[in-house]
Amino acid sequence: MESVIAYIIQLVAGAVGGYGTGRVAKNVSINPTVDAIIGLIGGFAGTWIATNIPALAGMVTGGGAAYAGQAVTGLVGGGILTAVVGLIKNMAAPK
Repeated sequence: MESVIAYIIQLVAGAVGGYGTGRVAKNVSINPTVDAIIGLIGGFAGTWIATNIPALAGMVTGGGAAYAGQAVTGLVGGGILTAVVGLIKNMAAPK
């Protein structure tokens, strides 16, 4: 059950991070729904990457206090992936 809660935290935090990035940085926003979906994927990926970095692994593994770490890494991962996808979209768009 703890792993399900962890995944939900990562996905929701990622969606919030993606949505927030799209609202703050309008030039990288695709649209609010897509920003949230990309952020959802980025939230999961960001937490997965953090678990593979030894200095950050303790912050996101386990339960209890690790949920805060998972929320932070999900939020940051969602925001970063949304910004990257938005920049790629802007570079590929015809001028």
